[in-house]
Amino acid sequence: MFSRRPAAIDGGIYDMWRRLLAGFAALLLAVTVSVVASPAPAAEAAAPAWLKTKGSKIVSATTGATFTIKATSWFGMETDTCAPHGLWSITVDQGMAQIAGMGFNTIRLPFSNECLAKRTSNSINTAINPTLAGKSPLQVMDAVVASARKYGIRIILDRHRPDSAAQSELWYTKQYPEARWIADWKKLAKRYQKNATVIGVDLHNEPRGKACWGCGERARDWRAAATRAGNAIHKVNARLLIIVEGVQYEQDGSVTWWGGGLRGVAKKPVSLTVKNRVVYSPHEYPLSVAYQPWFSAKNYPNNLTAIWERNWGYIATKNIAPVFIGEFGTKLETSSDKKWLAKLTSYIKTKRMSWAYWSFNPNSGDTGGLLKDDWYTRQKAKLTALKPILTPKKVAYPPAPKPTTPPQPTPTPQPSSSAQPSPDPSVGKSSSSSSNGTSATMTITSAWPGAYQVGLTVKAPAKAATKSWRASWVSPGATSIDSAWGMDCTLTNAAKTTAKVTCAGKNWGLDNLTPGGRVDVGVIVKAPKGPNPPKLSLAAS
Repeated sequence: MFSRRPAAIDGGIYDMWRRLLAGFAALLLAVTVSVVASPAPAAEAAAPAWLKTKGSKIVSATTGATFTIKATSWFGMETDTCAPHGLWSITVDQGMAQIAGMGFNTIRLPFSNECLAKRTSNSINTAINPTLAGKSPLQVMDAVVASARKYGIRIILDRHRPDSAAQSELWYTKQYPEARWIADWKKLAKRYQKNATVIGVDLHNEPRGKACWGCGERARDWRAAATRAGNAIHKVNARLLIIVEGVQYEQDGSVTWWGGGLRGVAKKPVSLTVKNRVVYSPHEYPLSVAYQPWFSAKNYPNNLTAIWERNWGYIATKNIAPVFIGEFGTKLETSSDKKWLAKLTSYIKTKRMSWAYWSFNPNSGDTGGLLKDDWYTRQKAKLTALKPILTPKKVAYPPAPKPTTPPQPTPTPQPSSSAQPSPDPSVGKSSSSSSNGTSATMTITSAWPGAYQVGLTVKAPAKAATKSWRASWVSPGATSIDSAWGMDCTLTNAAKTTAKVTCAGKNWGLDNLTPGGRVDVGVIVKAPKGPNPPKLSLAAS
């Protein structure tokens, strides 16, 4: 959705993207989260039930009881790491305990088709996640699903990107055609065919650009493609919810968020062979993420309810189908964003809609997350803002397993001998530079044994687009680039005191630098420690 990307990314954030920052939760592994008192009865979590739809509600397929999805996205499996982010600092169970303790009952788990085919994941601290050593991304996904089940959490699988480089406006690309998209969905449906923890599939993240709703052109008709994919998936597992996002351009040419336009459902709904399984899923974001004309209206934020109702809320109001707001999030730093979030949570509560907050991760470049950069401390202001639709629980924070033997060789950053490293003094240090009106600030957002992470914010001049940019810094002892998002990065003089990282904007990390535009990109560098202090050099045109 526009400029939002995961700073590792979606991002989210991606597009999202959105995002990356991590920290030293490992220093607190034996401590219990302050809002948590009693141990989580993980083994006693109620067995999940398959779900279906009934009018505007999602209900248990066995009892008929209403189930409101209260989700957060834990991204990373759609990026170069091919694993949920933060596993360099926390264990899967620790992440799951946090999510359950905050009050969420579901995780929206982004992935890429590229990662599904890979043999290894990376950036996992195997000293504290020993069972993930050498595992494939699919096996890591299995571990996430298994942990979720222990904590009574459901999973929605989200095809966030075809590859780890960027989101795609259509559901297919030249490298990942529609046949591959559907085949991978069928593979996942079969893999979790007997596991009701996986309740649904978000077919494609944020259709936009040429994507249309019901226009009849096979190459760009998202409604038709969602119908084909949904029916194919149901031939493997007819019990899955099929989650369908909207498009960017409505039929009258008006523009909304990527994946946010669902007016076409009124006359052309998605009709599958298996009935009562379609859920519609818009995305909504505040002014801090990207400008929309309604943010400058004189009656803002009171105008929002009518806009939401017109674009997608009517689907629930008219009892056509359930609405699952698949992404919304904010750093909650501005008055406008605070008004927007208060209005949205009130609307969700009144309509009793399902929803997913972007994101659990702190490393979402344009929204931040529900945790601070240490992957441990909660963002209390955000959780307070979500209180009308979210109720915290008492869940114990499990300790990390103590390493007994040296970790098995894996391509992930390896701690030397302990899961509790001393903090890298470079973390939190920043450096800025400018060139031809373009400005950039790099921050060492986190570090762990053998690697550190950089968040880089690049801003275009107010009256001109940035056509190209290249940022560089000296990183003594750096040995390689682990992963990057929104830019291509190279390393020269590896392992020497003069080792230099050079990154150039690409895809959304360059395309979104229209006049006054901003992108949040990042990179993970394998090095003994981060540069202290960092010194950024920028060249832009």
